[in-house]
Amino acid sequence: MFGAKPKMQAETRPITPLLTVDVIIGQGDDIYLIKRRNPPLGWALPGGFVDQGESAEDAARREVKEETGLDVMLHYMLGVYSQPDRDPRFHTATVVYIARATGVPKAGDDAETISQFSIEHLPEELCFDHAQILSDYHWFLASGTMPKPR
Repeated sequence: MFGAKPKMQAETRPITPLLTVDVIIGQGDDIYLIKRRNPPLGWALPGGFVDQGESAEDAARREVKEETGLDVMLHYMLGVYSQPDRDPRFHTATVVYIARATGVPKAGDDAETISQFSIEHLPEELCFDHAQILSDYHWFLASGTMPKPR
């Protein structure tokens, strides 16, 4: 009725995309990006995988703390991005949050460095689908409305 049955692993669990989170840490037009230490290399939003038994919101706060040293308060969910090719390593689906931060930024964990950028002047080498995510964030800032799902 609702489509094909999901593929099953040996343990009879469905094979589904891995769940990740990404966090836009913004103050108006300025946002923080990390330069990734591991492939795929380039600039990215802070974020990572949701651990078993962890909520997406807790994963977002944990990943930001690990990669930037900042504490964040999540304010909005920009959307869920799930194109099968968004991560060149495997299929992931990410929940993207918009947050405000406190603390002193310091790169850690998977981040080689952390820098602040204007939404108008982003680096060219953005990883994953983060150019699309940041375009949607720019739309949100300009319009005050969330982007429509694709």
